[in-house]
Amino acid sequence: QVQLVESGGGLVQAGGSLRLSCAASGRTFSSNAMGWFRQAPGKEREFVAAINWRGGNTYYADSVKGRFTISRDNAKNTVYLQMDSLKPEDTAVYYCAASNRPDHSRRYDYWGQGTQVTVSS
Repeated sequence: QVQLVESGGGLVQAGGSLRLSCAASGRTFSSNAMGWFRQAPGKEREFVAAINWRGGNTYYADSVKGRFTISRDNAKNTVYLQMDSLKPEDTAVYYCAASNRPDHSRRYDYWGQGTQVTVSS
């Protein structure tokens, strides 16, 4: 059974940093795109960042470009999201997702349970 488990969320002051991790189990995702999404209270889930299977291509929402960095370690079947210069509007539940395709697309097939990130002003 495929599982994606996020960790690293928490409470941080504006301007601070957090690093999220997503460990996959049940199958290897070294040939697959992986991504991060988030959902704030009262809002729809939105795309944050994605990385293709080799890590050579990365994609970011405009709202996080220049502040967040996605990376992956295929040997550990893990994807990371380094979040710097955090803002209160980054507050959300952050979800890890994995695709059955090698590059980022609109469809992701596996989802984690989410980790809460709260940024105080």
